[in-house]
Amino acid sequence: MQVTETVATGLKRELSVVIPKGDLDQRFNTRLNNVKDNIQLKGFRKGKVPASHIKKLYGRSIMAEVLQEALDESSRKALTDRNERPAFQPKIDISEDKEEIEKVMSGQSDLAYKMSFEILPPIALADFAGIQLERETADIDPAEVDKGVQELLERGTTFEAEEGRVAAEGDQVTIDFTGRIDGVAFPGGEGKDMPVVIGRGGFIPGFEDGLKGAKAGDKKDISATFPESYGEASLAGKSAVFETEVKAVAAPKLPVADDEFAKKLGLDSMAKVREVIEGQIKQQYDQLSRMKLKRALLDELDKRHSFDLPQSLVDNEFEGIWQQVTEGLKQAEKTFESEGKTEESAREEYRKIAERRVRLGLVIGEVGDKAKIQVTEDELRGALMQQARRFPGLHQALAEG
Repeated sequence: MQVTETVATGLKRELSVVIPKGDLDQRFNTRLNNVKDNIQLKGFRKGKVPASHIKKLYGRSIMAEVLQEALDESSRKALTDRNERPAFQPKIDISEDKEEIEKVMSGQSDLAYKMSFEILPPIALADFAGIQLERETADIDPAEVDKGVQELLERGTTFEAEEGRVAAEGDQVTIDFTGRIDGVAFPGGEGKDMPVVIGRGGFIPGFEDGLKGAKAGDKKDISATFPESYGEASLAGKSAVFETEVKAVAAPKLPVADDEFAKKLGLDSMAKVREVIEGQIKQQYDQLSRMKLKRALLDELDKRHSFDLPQSLVDNEFEGIWQQVTEGLKQAEKTFESEGKTEESAREEYRKIAERRVRLGLVIGEVGDKAKIQVTEDELRGALMQQARRFPGLHQALAEG
């Protein structure tokens, strides 16, 4: 195999690789002999099929496998022998000339190709001793714990129907209703014995307010408009009238914050409930503090390092970011203009973000290499489980696996 460097500009490299036809022929014959010992064709005993016959039937497919194997092995060896560190998967270019390809396939020509790639840049790590960071801490205000207890109580709210009660904010109203747009009923616009808690926002804007002041037995028409962003496009932005009959009005009943309530939550006492809530609040603060500290550290690392970036890595990172951004705008039914930007300025902004991510990734990778940091299987699994907790189904699957 002959390897010649044809481009060495900045981080860009291009190698010209030639595999002599003699090497290909040797590989082909070795593969042919392996096939010969195992192949069985009609009219021949196993292992007794003449090589010339196998070559006639399967020669091209065998040579295709030989060429692919030669490409894979030679490209890896070329990089290893030169101690190259490609930033991204090298691009392999082979002549598309049909006549030349046919000569290689028939064993008449050498296999020649070009391999282009970018290398990882040399990185001079800054003196980390000069970095000073502050980690914020917070004392838990008892009022925050009180708020957490109140939220628990509200989640445990039950409702008791009261005869003659006038519906107000927080009440549960049981209704039958039929919705019409321009006098015509629409699919999904009917409900029977439907419980609606006024103020929770379970229905489209205006509907719950229309129930205020109603009593059991009342019948009233409620006008409400579907939001422009409503999931069902045929209803989005349209006004509807709901013929509504009130079946019952129930008052909210909060549970008492005592030890019996705590036991329903699986805890011994309200003191323990408050302790758990305080721990959860502290954990949230600690996570926020850690995120701020991490951001500050990354900012310091970014300021202290400057080197050429492999554009292949930047392009790949940018494409990932850009796809997320554009899909997010599409789902929100927004545009760059509605966000006060142009697509050009947005591309420039996210390009800089991509460059920062690549730069920091390379710096952190270099730190890991210099410090010989090894990630254990347990550490990797723990990190996966932590991320998977955001997706309950995935978390369960990993836990069982």
